[in-house]
Amino acid sequence: MVTGQRPELEPRAPERGAAEHPLVMVVDDEPAIVRLVEDELRSQGFRVVSAESARDAVRLAQETHPTLMILDVRLPDASGFDVMAELHRRQNLPIILLSASDDRAETVRGLDSGADDYVTKPFSPEELSARVRAVLRRTAAPRSGRIVRFNGVEVDFDRHVVTREGRPIKLTRTEWMLLDHLVSNAGHVLMNRDLLRRVWGPEYTDDLQYLRVWISRLRRKLELDPSKPRFIKTYAGIGYMLDLKAAQQ
Repeated sequence: MVTGQRPELEPRAPERGAAEHPLVMVVDDEPAIVRLVEDELRSQGFRVVSAESARDAVRLAQETHPTLMILDVRLPDASGFDVMAELHRRQNLPIILLSASDDRAETVRGLDSGADDYVTKPFSPEELSARVRAVLRRTAAPRSGRIVRFNGVEVDFDRHVVTREGRPIKLTRTEWMLLDHLVSNAGHVLMNRDLLRRVWGPEYTDDLQYLRVWISRLRRKLELDPSKPRFIKTYAGIGYMLDLKAAQQ
């Protein structure tokens, strides 16, 4: 449970009206950053609510039920990772993490912990709002309604259940989207830029390292030996392919 002292400033209350617009919660203890993000998101038609501590973020999320949260990794009373874990125990909330560190290990930890995206400070407000739209597109994507079996793995896209040798495996929303595109195009090489555009959106088409991180995550969960992948194959400098025939041999 996230605990800590309440900040001197109370979190701002959500705006009334425009209920059809997504509500984004911004959690950061730097007022200048909060104002910058709020102004950009409101200019793009989003409703915004904000908090400056972990404790108020959890409380306000329960009260307002935001569509998405932008969450700083370092807060005065707890880490963003703690907040994310607490929220995911209560609700299925898409989260974009913010961090002043460009440490790749911290990025991987954030994604492994269930973040839908990870943005490093300093950032462009326009880039952040584009990523918000991209995450909302991914999380609103319809289910595929089919079952696929390969190499001891069974994927039920309708129920969002995946097992390997009968044991359940938890996939994040983004991992589901990535696996869905690989399965839908099994036997065909998906170009790096095309895969980034389809899964994450046009804002990500040049972020090849981002794609490598997510492919690695998926391999660790589904391949028997991730260091020697049998069915998620890499074509260096080109893209990736799901080879179901090789997996079934």
